[in-house]
Amino acid sequence: MKVSVIGLGKAGLPLATVIADSGINVTGIDIDSKRCELINSGTNPIKEEPGLQELIKKHGGKNLFATSEYNNAEDCGIFIVIVPLFLDENNNTDFSSLKSVFTNIGHILKKGDIIVLETSVPPMTTETLVKNWLEEGSNLKLGDFYLANSPERIMTGSSISRLREFPKVIGGVDKESGQKAYDVYKLFIPNLHLVSSAKVAEFIKIIEGCYRDNNIALANELYKISNELGLDFFEAREWANHDYCDIHLPSTGAGGHCIPLYPWFLIKEMEKKGKNLDVKLLRTSREINDEMIEFWAKKIIQEGDKLKKPNSKVKVCINGISYRKGVKEVYHSRNLALTKLLADKGVDVFVYDELFTKDEVLKLGLKWGNPEEADLLFEPFKLVLRVSNHDS
Repeated sequence: MKVSVIGLGKAGLPLATVIADSGINVTGIDIDSKRCELINSGTNPIKEEPGLQELIKKHGGKNLFATSEYNNAEDCGIFIVIVPLFLDENNNTDFSSLKSVFTNIGHILKKGDIIVLETSVPPMTTETLVKNWLEEGSNLKLGDFYLANSPERIMTGSSISRLREFPKVIGGVDKESGQKAYDVYKLFIPNLHLVSSAKVAEFIKIIEGCYRDNNIALANELYKISNELGLDFFEAREWANHDYCDIHLPSTGAGGHCIPLYPWFLIKEMEKKGKNLDVKLLRTSREINDEMIEFWAKKIIQEGDKLKKPNSKVKVCINGISYRKGVKEVYHSRNLALTKLLADKGVDVFVYDELFTKDEVLKLGLKWGNPEEADLLFEPFKLVLRVSNHDS
């Protein structure tokens, strides 16, 4: 058996190494040829992922071979796709990257091959778009090949343990596809559950993200209310939470490739059906979370006013611009958005992030600085806003 994993990023690479560690030969495909070279030399390109270095050192260039050429995976019988999916400026799903991948797979697809999509997608994507791309690219029909969906459920920073311990689902576009894909995945995913269809598997992942987004929005709204009423939110939260209540921590919003995207998958699908009123909660949560940067910008500027000098003279440091602590990624980072908003408002804002070098921050068009130089230090992950360098 040979497996090809297409997409060797923060989700795909840990999966490829876990498969290789189970004794299966893996051909990984990624558009970044330099990343492929690192992997084949036994070097880990994702330093912040615990346990990944050991697996790449053990398998890289051996039973895990990375390449940018699809033809190198012609002898594989299982293809697992786990590439990023993005939204356009109108929050519509951009399928261009997925279409390119499946078209390329189609060119090397053989009878009996199994294809599994792990990228989180709107429900029914696997059974419609993916199936059509594969059939058009290969001149084969479903039944000649088998197609399933098993959405990734890892979290960067604990990917290896999640793959080996966390519950994972898989479902086929037809019964035979689901069973064949399940039988393969059981070889390297211990806690695996076969569900009735690919679209159910897709929906499971999406509604998890919607749940998180709604609860983050609730926490943010309650935090704003507590501020207006002069209450200690954190004291109230401590005693409100129990087995039947889990108030989340407030934040600058929700960032990354998951939570901010998934509600839009469902919002847009329901809009197509003229059912806008059925997604009011999902849309409102998205608005609340994205608007939190306005709340924090106002709060920071109010604190700066205590210094009795103009905004342009108040030095503000945003300590942490990645979308989540420990993850070197800024996609939809609300802390990054807050930094840019403060700059637009004329505040002398600079950033510090232990995961990024000064040059990397400068390339993002931001100012780099030492937190100790700041008049105001904002630490989103700890939700601490403090005034320093004066007696206020």
